[in-house]
Order: sequence, then C-alpha cells, then structure tokens
Amino acid sequence: MKTLQILLLMLGAQAFSQKMETTTLLKDKISIRAIEVVDDKVWYSGTDAKFGYVSLKDTLDKKQIRISEKPLQFRTLAYRGNCFYLINVESPAYFYKVNKLSFETTILHTDADKNAFYDALYLHKKKFYSFSDPESDLKLKLASFYEKKSKFHLNYIQNLILKDGEAAFAASNTNISGWKNKLWIATGGKASRIILADLKTNLARAVETPFVQGSSSQGIYSIDFYKDQFGIAVGGDYTKQAENTNNIATTTDGGEIWQIQASGKNGGYKTCVKIRPGSKGKEIIAIGDQNIEFSSDYGKTWRKLSDEKGLYACAWSGRNTLVLAGKDRIVKMDFK
Repeated sequence: MKTLQILLLMLGAQAFSQKMETTTLLKDKISIRAIEVVDDKVWYSGTDAKFGYVSLKDTLDKKQIRISEKPLQFRTLAYRGNCFYLINVESPAYFYKVNKLSFETTILHTDADKNAFYDALYLHKKKFYSFSDPESDLKLKLASFYEKKSKFHLNYIQNLILKDGEAAFAASNTNISGWKNKLWIATGGKASRIILADLKTNLARAVETPFVQGSSSQGIYSIDFYKDQFGIAVGGDYTKQAENTNNIATTTDGGEIWQIQASGKNGGYKTCVKIRPGSKGKEIIAIGDQNIEFSSDYGKTWRKLSDEKGLYACAWSGRNTLVLAGKDRIVKMDFK
C-alpha cells in the first residue's frame, strides 16, 4: 500500500519534531463513525449494515459482512469477551452481538420506542452503557446492559429530566467516558451539558457548561477523560464548521466545572477527541470533517496536523499509531 510522507511537526513547548506517515487501510462505499482496535485489527461498523475489520499490518487481511438485510446505520461499537456489540441508530433500535471469530450475529434486544436513537456504546466495568434520545417525557434514557449465563440484562437510569431540545450526537461513538464508579455523558442541542452518573447509586445529575449551544446542531460532540479528574470536550456547530468559538472545554475536577479553551484559536468543529496514551492528558488529538489538530498542553493551544477532510472517528493503537475513519475509508497515521 502506498504511503505518503505528509508533515514535519513541531509539538509542544520543547519543539521536538516528528515525522508522520499516513497509510490508507480500507476504501469502501461506507460512512464509518465507530471503530475499535483489537488484536492489531481495526474493527468498524457503518452504513448499509456493514461490519468488519482490516489489519493494521496487512491490508489484504480484511473481512466485511452485512449484519442485516435492512439498510441499518451503525454508529456504535464496543468489545468484550471475543464479541462485539453494536446498536443501530433510529427506531427500532436493535442491540446486536457479533462473534469475533465466527461473525455469527445475535439480536439481544429491540427498542421500538418512537425516539430511540442510541448515540454511543461504551464498555465500563463489564457493563455496556448507551445514551439514547429521550421520549416525550424527557427522562434520561441511559441504558446499561450485560450478559450473564447467556441471559441479557437491561436497565435504564431515568431519574434525570433533560431540557427541551437536549439530546446528543452520534458523531464518533465518543460522547460517553468513564472511570471507576463514574460515568460522563455529553449532551448537545438547545442545551449542552455533562451528565454525571454515579454507578454505585445508579443515579445521574447534570452540570451546565459554557459550551456553544442553543440550536439542534450545536454542542458537545465528543469527550475523553484521563482517570477521574482531567477531561476534555470538543464539538461546535455542524452547520457552521468554521466557527471556533466556545467549542473546546476542559475540566480538572472530574466534570463539575468546565473551562473554555482556545476559543477563536482552533480549527473549528470537531467530532472526536482522544487523549494520547502515556501523556496523562497532556497530549490530545481532535478531528472533524475539515481537519486534524493536536494539542500538547492539555487543550489550551492547538496545532493543525492535516487538512484531511471527511474523517469522523479516531482511536489510538499504542502511543505512536492513530487510526481514523470516516467517509469511504480508514487510514492509519504513524508518528515516527
């Protein structure tokens, strides 16, 4: 596979340089917004009910299936115990399990509620968590489920009432993060808040943020945390992607208070943010439809790495390999 040497980067206050090499792993007619790196393979789910993998080491090693004959759109993906789990957006929402070895698929549950729209699927302490758009009662619809002895167990946290027009974005499978007994969920739309769920009490509450909000296209699209104190949120306005005001925020107290960073001084709308492994929250990658950016100071300043367009989701495979996916492709960036 042809590779392209694209940039010489100057990262951080010490201004050390790195070479970045980009390789295209997969090309297909698909939109991908959820990926998992498992066993040196990039596993993905996407449009037209497609699910599969491509190897990080050998692009000829790949496999793809259609999970359903229906043109389902998947924007969620999580992995545990040799199986992948995914939920399609829109109603009815099917909770699928796919065996990693045999690719055998099983429907564990069907949510036929009118507004069922599951934005992300997150594995935390042997349970899966997924946030759906609310029904007319505006109750928080945070599903938690697990399997035990071949039985499917599903519960909802519903003690919190959302604001009118508050929901979430199925942009990159990353609007949920967790650590120990804490879970954070990012909302957007007419209100953009952080929901803090206590997994000991199975209760949730919401904190206000200074993030851009007020219309259905605005708000937080993605969050990531380092342990239980430092977290970062990115997003903006999908309909005005060049806008870069109040679209990045960080917390240093576990999500209680959020501070805007780099307002007016970043590359605009972002769909996915990931903290670099081993950096303790200091080094962060953020991607959107229009570019890829990197911060080496906890999100305070940002440096553009590439004007690559149409990439929506990303995941680190170790400290020096980044996998990105989006419109019709999966690419790998190696930092040398």
